[in-house]
Amino acid sequence: MDADTGADAGIDVDRIAATLLASVGMLLRRVRQIPTGGGLSLPERQALSRLDHSGPATSSELARQVQITAQAMGATLGALQARGMVERRPDPQDGRRVILNVTDAGRQELSEKRNARAELFARALGDTFTPEELRQLATAAPLLERLAQNI
Repeated sequence: MDADTGADAGIDVDRIAATLLASVGMLLRRVRQIPTGGGLSLPERQALSRLDHSGPATSSELARQVQITAQAMGATLGALQARGMVERRPDPQDGRRVILNVTDAGRQELSEKRNARAELFARALGDTFTPEELRQLATAAPLLERLAQNI
């Protein structure tokens, strides 16, 4: 359905978009604030997550992706490397470049963070929503995913 179709059906697509954007933004901010132990900073989590999802990359590529300076990314990656969560290897196609990979220890740390967040999220859902509301959220989840894929 496009915006015109929604308007024809008496649905205010602009209002829905504004409400969803505000509520999803608040949800993301709250989820990022969930303490999960382990001491990873937000830039460290972002760098590890990018490497885990997108595969090996250079420091400058990661800096562009998470929109921080190359210097800040270099410091972040240095800290992660010191903790054994990323490894540096020469680029096989250009020996002057260094490619970074997430290590098994880095993947384990990400997994533990995700599990801790998921547990807290599940507890909040179970404690504050009725069974009918949970069914509605279960129905809405794939729609939100599709929305994210189409933005």
